[in-house]
Amino acid sequence: MSTVFCCVLGVLFSVALCTDFEERPSSSRRSEQTMFLKSHKSRSLLSLEDLQEPDHVKMKRSEESAQNQCQSLHGYDSTLKNNTHTHNFNDLSGTVSLAWVGDYTGVLLVLTTFQVPLFIMRFGQSRLYRSEDYGKTFQDITDLINNTFIQTEFGIAIGPENSGKVILTGDLTEGRVTKIFRSVDFGKSFVTSELPFHPLMQIRYNPRDSNILVVYSINYDLWLSEDFGASWRKIHERVCLMKWGIDDAIFLTTNPNGSCSDRGTLELRKSLDYGKTFKTIGSRIYSFGLGGRFVFASIMTDLGSTRMIHVSVDQGETWDMAQLPTVGHEQFYSILAANNDMIFMHVDEPGDSGIGTIYVSDDRGIVFSKSLERHLYTTTGGDTDFTNITSLRGVYMTSVLTVDGSVQTVITFNQGGEWQTLQKPWNGECDSTTVHPDKCSLYIHASYSISIKLNVPMQPLSEPNAVGLILAHGSVGGAVSVLSPDVYVSDDGGYTWFQALKGPHHYAILDSGGLLVAVEHNPSHPISQIKFSTDEGQCWHVHNFTDDPMYFTGLASEPGARSMNISLWGYRETFLNQNWVSVTVDFRQLLSRDCQENDYIQWLAHSSDINDPTDGCILGYKERFLRLRKDSVCWNGRDYIVTKEPTICPCTLTDFQCDFGFYHAENSSVCVEQPDLIGHSLEFCLHGRKEQLQTSGYRKIPGDHCEGGITPERKEIDLSKKCVSNLPRTELLTEEHSFHSAPIIAVVIAVLLISAVAGVIFIKKYVCGGRFLVHRYSVLKQHAEANGIYGVEDLDTLEGDKTHYHHDSDEDLLE
Repeated sequence: MSTVFCCVLGVLFSVALCTDFEERPSSSRRSEQTMFLKSHKSRSLLSLEDLQEPDHVKMKRSEESAQNQCQSLHGYDSTLKNNTHTHNFNDLSGTVSLAWVGDYTGVLLVLTTFQVPLFIMRFGQSRLYRSEDYGKTFQDITDLINNTFIQTEFGIAIGPENSGKVILTGDLTEGRVTKIFRSVDFGKSFVTSELPFHPLMQIRYNPRDSNILVVYSINYDLWLSEDFGASWRKIHERVCLMKWGIDDAIFLTTNPNGSCSDRGTLELRKSLDYGKTFKTIGSRIYSFGLGGRFVFASIMTDLGSTRMIHVSVDQGETWDMAQLPTVGHEQFYSILAANNDMIFMHVDEPGDSGIGTIYVSDDRGIVFSKSLERHLYTTTGGDTDFTNITSLRGVYMTSVLTVDGSVQTVITFNQGGEWQTLQKPWNGECDSTTVHPDKCSLYIHASYSISIKLNVPMQPLSEPNAVGLILAHGSVGGAVSVLSPDVYVSDDGGYTWFQALKGPHHYAILDSGGLLVAVEHNPSHPISQIKFSTDEGQCWHVHNFTDDPMYFTGLASEPGARSMNISLWGYRETFLNQNWVSVTVDFRQLLSRDCQENDYIQWLAHSSDINDPTDGCILGYKERFLRLRKDSVCWNGRDYIVTKEPTICPCTLTDFQCDFGFYHAENSSVCVEQPDLIGHSLEFCLHGRKEQLQTSGYRKIPGDHCEGGITPERKEIDLSKKCVSNLPRTELLTEEHSFHSAPIIAVVIAVLLISAVAGVIFIKKYVCGGRFLVHRYSVLKQHAEANGIYGVEDLDTLEGDKTHYHHDSDEDLLE
């Protein structure tokens, strides 16, 4: 029986706890705070050779103090022992899912599920538990849901912000009415409602109004409720993908022919009145997504085998063709990151090579420049190591595949303007994979390592309110080490690193970085200890949280990194069963003293030489922060606010990235013109006008706030010539059910035909949009169709079981 349970666990716990801690834009959605617990097995990685040390070497802000001996915390063990709470879930359960309800409420819901298929039927039971004290104690509230079997895969749907709303979806057995259980008081009570359809996936909230709900039915119809699920109405049939936009706008794709699998023939529609009316804003859609103030659409060209990205900054009313390489049917686009300033885009390389190129946009999201070549993005599963370091502005990490087939980690501190390899940790040694002992660097294990089953239990972790702090698994060597990875910490946003813990661990950030906790990852042996640090990972202390070791499966702490409570989840095996166990440790009494003014010091971010007047100038300004002293053992508190003091800097070339048609020469930060463009005019189509670009090779990085100083010449000249992008077809951008459209369609078609003829005549001199434009302006001509951006969501969620990644390389990942 125990073996059966282990097998069930191995299959059902397919989403790790660390996935919920991975920081991405929009990861604060409460629906993403449901956590599942899992483990990974080990498998070897690709080799990595000939890594280079970065030229820019920085001193760690606390490197000297870190080399002193750790000062022991006296009496902490008895304090923590009195604040350690254990709860045994004595029920028949194969899976456990958790969800925090509200911010700073201490409310945690736990759903345990046991399910066994019996011939053509299945038997299952669910139990629901609730805690009001951060998991120290639990109350069985299964009777509030009438002992109904709850669909674990649908999760616990938590309302946005601090609404206190919760939705559970009942059994979907064919022939039965589907019931949902709704709570408006943080799970204290539930009311039951019947759905007039069978849902396909978890019910979704409007992020700005928790009373507005949408959900797909198993027939791919879209249903909406305006009264928190009490009543429902069908607003659209055969919906392929739906997303919430700005100002409660609903965006969706549909196919008039009824098949969502027929990509490239979809229509993009928008509603501003909760589905009462829809407007068609695009046709021949392959995929679409939202990010920051931008709307993206991947649209099929007239050739039918290639597609181009179009971008809108007015919620789909008008579109411009992004100056990016065209991708074929075996390639994809992927949005790596998007905010109100700019877009990171990955464009896949032809041939299922597993690499592409990262492009960064201007502030309009239209003109893109090449940022990073040979970006690793696997074609089998869509795994990329691209990580937004949220603890310091402008910082991103990812992996590249070198020409010799090795993998290395690179980092940018100015939003993709420049990239460099991570420097060797100051207390680390190059491992046996190093070819040249004096040339090795730190490789950070992220999604790629996890996907190939290396012994890496968690993604890199950073939090906006823990300034400069990053925790990650890494290896130091000339290749991706097959040895067990260790935990490394950076306290300056990724410039410098040090080894904090030997071997793989689960970790969490508490009290805005004032407290770090970690548990050794060892799925084959029970554990009884938790490690913690009060000095950002330099010194670690051990607490024995139980006398009866348990098999550990994951950590759970309230989102936001402000809590002082951490829960360890696992199970203990008996002769016939296994019992889930939760152990919650409260560190509040350990950090009993409130932090005072003298517990903080001033720290200048991005700095290495304070005597340099430009020291710390990144994206046009300096930022000074008040940070907790490493030797201060005190409580930041829930009201802690990151204090920063910005100072505008004069402009230098570091505030600019290579412009359209330019690229960084090898081993140089100077932007040079692509050889095949020398002597040619740069022209592109923008807002229906032909623009000529006159540039010295640089354009300001979006979001950069520098003033004065060096300002490279750049201007766009309106040539007073009209240009037409026939993607999307303008004749379809009309209100649904509008009349008298035939004359308009005829005129538009005539204009398109005339434009096509004119394009053939002037193609050698003027190239307006399309694949020819980006072919000419690609940095490496031989890889003109090989490049990319930030992957978030699969666009084929309704046609297959591919909610979190794409199986094939021909699926765009737009958000």
